[in-house]
Amino acid sequence: MESRKELAAERKRCGSHNCTQAVLCTYSDFTGLDEETLRNAGNSFAAGMGNMEGTCGALVGAGIVWGLACRDKARSVKGMRQMMERFQAKNGATQCCKLKGIGSGCPLRECPACVADASELLEELLDENN
Repeated sequence: MESRKELAAERKRCGSHNCTQAVLCTYSDFTGLDEETLRNAGNSFAAGMGNMEGTCGALVGAGIVWGLACRDKARSVKGMRQMMERFQAKNGATQCCKLKGIGSGCPLRECPACVADASELLEELLDENN
């Protein structure tokens, strides 16, 4: 059976979901919301919040799932900080345009891999705090 991070990455790879939606829908059971609602909630976060200048959508999706799963402001912020720091350390950036190599011509990470990474970090947080 595929892991959740592989499932999320495949949702992005096949084009059925943007990066945010791929993470949100894969972890819908932690949110208390149905996939259609989560998919709609993730519409606006594609392409680094519409212009590639924002945070990677996969990280945004992981943050939304984490916030809904733990339902505690202080823990949510702490967990998001951990995910951002770990993602940055692994990939060299958290901003969509830098990950995609816009301006530098040197991509750091492809979207499906970013989705897998954000999913893995989310799973670690969920496991640590369960």
